[in-house]
Amino acid sequence: MMAAKRKSKGAYMISAVAEMYEIHPQTLRLYEREGLLKPSRTEGNTRLYTDEDLERLEFILNLARDLGVNIAGIAIILQMRERMEEMNRQMQSFVEYVRSEMLSRFQQATPAPQGAIVPLRKPPVVRPAGGRKQ
Repeated sequence: MMAAKRKSKGAYMISAVAEMYEIHPQTLRLYEREGLLKPSRTEGNTRLYTDEDLERLEFILNLARDLGVNIAGIAIILQMRERMEEMNRQMQSFVEYVRSEMLSRFQQATPAPQGAIVPLRKPPVVRPAGGRKQ
């Protein structure tokens, strides 16, 4: 339901965010002080929350309100989430590297010249159950 509250793109001031999510502005300031949120600032030092900040806030509020996680727990969960996302990016990069390396090696392999006779392997000998020759 929270996601439906925000439809436009842009930046939001602390009072608008507090009202949207029914939290006190001091709670947002606490989350920033604890390093959970990092809103940008205007030249006049006004906090501006982006859509990305609001997504992160929704995740934080879900942990706090719905699951009862305290601020220290939220910080640990966010750190673990960021590490998992980084590991996922590294894994995807590695998979792409392996894929391109395999494709490159496959393309470098020289096929047999057209018309060349390629010896076939003998088919395996199939023996009846019991293993004896008949």
